[in-house]
This record gives sequence, C-alpha cells and structure tokens, in this order.
Amino acid sequence: MIHVCSLARLHATVEETGARHIVTLVNADTDVPRPECVLADDHLFLGMHDIVEELAGYTAPTEEHAHALIAFVRRWPRQAPLVVHCYAGISRSTAAAFIAACAVNPARDEASIAQTLRQLSPTAIPNARLISHADRILGRQGRMIRAIDGIGRGTACYEGMPFRLDLEP
Repeated sequence: MIHVCSLARLHATVEETGARHIVTLVNADTDVPRPECVLADDHLFLGMHDIVEELAGYTAPTEEHAHALIAFVRRWPRQAPLVVHCYAGISRSTAAAFIAACAVNPARDEASIAQTLRQLSPTAIPNARLISHADRILGRQGRMIRAIDGIGRGTACYEGMPFRLDLEP
C-alpha cells in the first residue's frame, strides 16, 4: 500500500504506517530529514517544482524524474508500506502515487485507479506533466492522462489530508 502525505506529516506517517521506503517530490533545495528507520537507499528524492510547463528558474518534472520513480517503485519489495510525499500532499505526491499504482499493476485500469484516488483525496490535483512522462514510459497510450483528466480538479486547500492507496482494487 502507498501512503500519501505532506512534508509536515512525513515523520508521523512513516511512524504510524511502519513504512520503510519513501519517495520525496519537492524543490531541490528543500531540506527533508529522512526518518531514521528508512535507509538512505530506500529514500528517493526527486527535486522538482510543482509546475506543468517550463518556467525560467524552476525545475519542471522531467522524463528522468518519471524513470527514477518507476524504477524505485518496481524495486520496492512491498513488505512494508511506501510513503510518497510532496510539500502539501496535493499534486506531485498524488501524481507519484497514481504512477506507482500503474507501474506495479500493469493490467489494472487507469480510470479505476484515478477514481479511487479521487474518492480517497477530494483535494488531489495530480501533476499532469509528471503523469504524462510516466504514461509514455509505461506505454499506457494516453490512458493515464485521460484518467486524471476524468476526475477533474480537486478542491482547493493549503494541505491535503493523508490517505492510503491500496495497490489491489
């Protein structure tokens, strides 16, 4: 299972869930102290801003970020939960959770994963650029993008509520 949270809830979520793997998606200069129970090799740090178009002075999500995320979640042994977080737990982290669910379940329908994501997080606004890269890498032929478009924009908020996305329906 995948737990999604904000940076502010990272340590508490790791402790509450017993997670031993973390994916961090924040600006490259953000200090993210790794919980002591998570080994350095089990913490993927992806430095990017939450933008969907190139913007001078900012790091947009790249294909390399998507490749690294997919490789990491495929290596994750799934004996303990994975925690995925960004700054607010709304956009980059929800995109990464959606991508992870698609990557480890190649036969699972993208729309059903997206609908589940929406039910679990009314505030989720998955980063479309990161999903677009992953869609190409995973050979999903635009279905991931269409699935996220299909759930619409989430409710505006400052910080998303933590939630758990199960890998099996």
